[in-house]
Amino acid sequence: MAFRNLETLESWLAEYRALGKPMADAARVMVQDGDGGANTGLVFFRLGHAPTGVFIQPVTQDASDWVATLEPREENLVLDAQELLELAGELAAVSELCAFLEAKSQVYRGIDIA
Repeated sequence: MAFRNLETLESWLAEYRALGKPMADAARVMVQDGDGGANTGLVFFRLGHAPTGVFIQPVTQDASDWVATLEPREENLVLDAQELLELAGELAAVSELCAFLEAKSQVYRGIDIA
């Protein structure tokens, strides 16, 4: 799928950043080769309030639906109320970016999302 190439994803992230979305600068496109060297579309989002990151990618190679995967952790993460609220804000930003990428993919593929 052409919408998974580096240039397209970079342009979508630039558009997302131009919208002034919270924490948009925490996301970047990563090169990921799939079967046969195909671009599979991978966006990485670094969390500031947890020592982990989130990978955002299409659910399958042919899908326009996107999912988020949190990197595994070896130890527990203990947060107070304020830190938990700040992490929740970051996860909300990840969710919004995931939905944005899904909507852009659907438009790109000509799927009516109305």
